[in-house]
Amino acid sequence: MQPIRKAERVGDVAMPAQPVTGVRIREIKTEDLSAVAALLTRGFAFRSEAYWLRGLGRHAARPRPAGFPAFGYCLDHEGVPVGVILLLFSTVQTSDGMTIVRANVSSWYVEPAFRAFSSMLVRAATRDKTVTYFNITPAPHTWPQVEAQGFSVYCKGQIYAALALSRPRAGVTIGEAAASVAGLSAYEADLLRQHADWGCLSLVAREADRVSPFVFQKHLVKDLLPVYRLLYCRDMADIVRFAGNIGRFLLRRGGLLVRLDANEPMEGLVGWYSDKRGRKYVKGPHTPRLGDLAFTEAALFDA
Repeated sequence: MQPIRKAERVGDVAMPAQPVTGVRIREIKTEDLSAVAALLTRGFAFRSEAYWLRGLGRHAARPRPAGFPAFGYCLDHEGVPVGVILLLFSTVQTSDGMTIVRANVSSWYVEPAFRAFSSMLVRAATRDKTVTYFNITPAPHTWPQVEAQGFSVYCKGQIYAALALSRPRAGVTIGEAAASVAGLSAYEADLLRQHADWGCLSLVAREADRVSPFVFQKHLVKDLLPVYRLLYCRDMADIVRFAGNIGRFLLRRGGLLVRLDANEPMEGLVGWYSDKRGRKYVKGPHTPRLGDLAFTEAALFDA
């Protein structure tokens, strides 16, 4: 997530009129959060300080991997944060059961007078080669800059799908995870619980002895159209398999459309694919799979 500002474009970095001294990069501390929220509010005029403080508070209260920055890094000028890059570190499991550390490179902003230090801040924040860094909300005009920073595309676009128009499978039940997480791993049960606590809709689809977890986040497109965004599923094939069942469940809760990550149209879903928005980038050893935005800014800040 980056604000749309001309000076952040590649080859268009604002240079200070006078040499700037007393600038350093350091980790964001708990006592910096009010200043960081105020700084991000200046960078993202459509967000309030309360929005940032709520998300940062949720992140502060959750389990995080030891030995990594709690909130990311800031550009410090004589004791005052003048730039910030939020890093949301999490310990997650890959599809093959491996436990890894990844960091959602969330919102970043640098005050105009210090914009010349922007690239240095990003490089310093993403230098650990054991960590998978991923950016899920890059504004289209920043794509060339993100790629110049060593990130590569892992998700090209998104699908808006009307799942309720798919045929439901017989013998499938859909229920909120709060009722029962039997049959799930401890990791997925905890994942569903945490996201439900943040206001997301955590669901379980059951078919005979098959149990499939899902996390959705409801939001309004253009403050009008209710859409459920897919934040987590074990396998994107599960969305197609249970599309009709899930779609009818969500329809009863006011959502006709589901937004999900994709690299192309998905057979079996009624909807449309676009690569104009929704691009996502990764830098590091473990590329996130589509359908896994767990513990990211999408859940912590937007739910």
